[in-house]
Amino acid sequence: MMIATLFILLFALMLIGVPVAVSLGTSTMVTALMFTDFNLMGVPSEVFDGLDQYTLMAIPMFILAGAFLSKGSASTRIIDFAKSIVGHLPGGLPIAAIFASVIFAAVSGSSPATVVAIGSVMYGAIKKAGYPTKYAIGTIATAGSLGILIPPSIVFIVYGVTADQSIGRLFMAGVIPGLLIGFMLMAVTYVGAVRLGFKRTKMAPFSVRMKKFKEAFWALMLIVLVIGGIYGGFFTPTEAGAASAFYAFFISFFIYKDLKVKDIYKIILDSAMTSSMIFFLIANAMIFSHFLTDESIPQYVTNLILQAHVGPIMFLIIVNLLLMLMGQFMEPSSIVMITVPLLLPIAMKLGIDPIHLGVIMVINMEIGMITPPVGLNLFVASGITGLSLKDVVVASLPWALTILVGLILITYVPIISLWLPNLMFG
Repeated sequence: MMIATLFILLFALMLIGVPVAVSLGTSTMVTALMFTDFNLMGVPSEVFDGLDQYTLMAIPMFILAGAFLSKGSASTRIIDFAKSIVGHLPGGLPIAAIFASVIFAAVSGSSPATVVAIGSVMYGAIKKAGYPTKYAIGTIATAGSLGILIPPSIVFIVYGVTADQSIGRLFMAGVIPGLLIGFMLMAVTYVGAVRLGFKRTKMAPFSVRMKKFKEAFWALMLIVLVIGGIYGGFFTPTEAGAASAFYAFFISFFIYKDLKVKDIYKIILDSAMTSSMIFFLIANAMIFSHFLTDESIPQYVTNLILQAHVGPIMFLIIVNLLLMLMGQFMEPSSIVMITVPLLLPIAMKLGIDPIHLGVIMVINMEIGMITPPVGLNLFVASGITGLSLKDVVVASLPWALTILVGLILITYVPIISLWLPNLMFG
């Protein structure tokens, strides 16, 4: 009865429009007062202790780095470089949009920012080149979702803190799945363009490719800074966040010179507001998680699953269906905070690696961001293109199904996620 009351209250509050963070805290408090002698006086100290974590400092830093890059010309330079590499292929411009999204995801860590930065430039160019509207919309809306899988990823940081897992291992675990799904999206685009009759064009000369590479060099070096710095042991993921924010500011202000003094205050303010929302969510999720643990609810649910003789394969099917359903209505960090305390103990009992589970969860969040009714990237793409949400959904469907195929592959072939972190960290 207590568990049912907790989750009924939680989802009822969210359905009537109460913010997720407030819903988490309110449902936990009401349930605790109704059914237990849960010590509410200890809640503030629990929240403070939960937020007083060095790892969480990475979140505002990566958000700020992404904001600096999104404001400047980094995205345009990355797009030009991508077009010089793959623009000659059938479907070259849409493929370049996906390629650029993969790169920009690796420097911004944000899905919506990737859709805006790449989509606002590429949408008109793809249509002007004679491609169907669905190519222009589908590629930018779906490839942008890779922003939460390819490191640095805010969702991975939230998962790492909630599940008490290494942020560095999670970052590395997202690299190969992110590149794999990106390649699959490009392959679908290429095959579709060939079927539509688009031909290969003249490849850009090597000198042009080098010129575009040099123009995008400083933006591309942010990937080396974050990944290389963590892997090389020069700094922790948290320190990588601070380094990336400073570096993004430096190249935007001093090298590209497209960031003005008057822009800095608004960028910092917007980044602070975004960070505050995430931290408020984390604070309320700490209360929710502490209550679940204090009342042994995860252990109870784990025993029910094990007594039902649910094996790893069936459990992962249930997890994927649950997360895809939740992803249609909630944003990624909220889902992670709600589900990890319940799913992680079961996964570990069944021998599923928690790093692998984190990758599975994030890919599900990707699909959720391009799935109606509340897929954020769909609304962003709709705003960029001026088309209805229905048209965006229909146009994105082939690429969304491609990500779903990638999810199934990565779910049941864990080495795809685990090979790189195991190689780097042992």
